[in-house]
Amino acid sequence: MFVGSETQIERALRACAEAGLPSHRLDVDLDSETGHVSVGTMHLAKGLEFRAVVVMACDDEVLPLQARIDEIADPADLAPVYESERQLLYVAVTRARDRLFISAVAPASEFLLDFS
Repeated sequence: MFVGSETQIERALRACAEAGLPSHRLDVDLDSETGHVSVGTMHLAKGLEFRAVVVMACDDEVLPLQARIDEIADPADLAPVYESERQLLYVAVTRARDRLFISAVAPASEFLLDFS
């Protein structure tokens, strides 16, 4: 399970717990545990492959992260940030070999329109 930022990790771990699924947090070592849902940020997804991937919390203001957008002083710097966030989502969704599930609460991220 991948989320857009560190701020969403606890949300993902809680979702696993509420679903009765054992989970563990991926870190830079990328160690996974058999029978557990691996939870990490989209930044860790590059180079990995899983039979099934959940990309969670693709909500508006979460993807792209509103705090990151708010930090931009020059509007000319906005496009590269949007592109970077869009690429992270693309990397995360392409880690799924067989199954992909993307979740969001309304309003969903505008980036999801890329997949419709």
